[in-house]
Amino acid sequence: MSELKESKVTEKTKFLLRNLLRGLIWLAVLVTAYLWAKKNLDFDLQVLLGPLYDNAPAVFSIFLISELVFGIIPPELFMFWALRHENIIIYLENVAALAFMSYFAGLIGYYIGSYFNSTRLYRLLRRNYLKRFDKHFNRYGGFLVVVAALTPLPFSGICMLVGAVKYRLRKFVWISLLRFVRFTAYGIIIWEANILN
Repeated sequence: MSELKESKVTEKTKFLLRNLLRGLIWLAVLVTAYLWAKKNLDFDLQVLLGPLYDNAPAVFSIFLISELVFGIIPPELFMFWALRHENIIIYLENVAALAFMSYFAGLIGYYIGSYFNSTRLYRLLRRNYLKRFDKHFNRYGGFLVVVAALTPLPFSGICMLVGAVKYRLRKFVWISLLRFVRFTAYGIIIWEANILN
């Protein structure tokens, strides 16, 4: 029995580490591409974003919508936008706001799964976007929320799955706080890479 438990722990750890590694590789690719483009192509985010660049409410709204729709735009891209003033305080405030919005999107996802799991819309979402995560949820249970909070797995989508099975809300709320760990770590890496460049 203890061997089975140990095997399950090892399997969970491998799953977490594999997804963390994917996330870090993705982060390294994005940071390298951003810094290279900035240095060699005279890349200017302000030119790319146009009037959105200085419109923080619009950027935050786009981010929130993206997070609610399973993170279609990687949060790291919004962290690059947060570098725009190159002021550590403003950057930290923006990254903290992004983290809170991502966490909030996860809570909304949980409630959508919990209260709308019998609707046609939820069944459509589950069949088209979340089905591939069912096997992971069946295997890892609530631990999947830990992995989604720390890695590029779609956080709000996983939260919907968890809500649909009526996972304990209090436990979910505490586990989901790990989302702030990801934003803190990635935010530090992006800030340091930008400063060193």
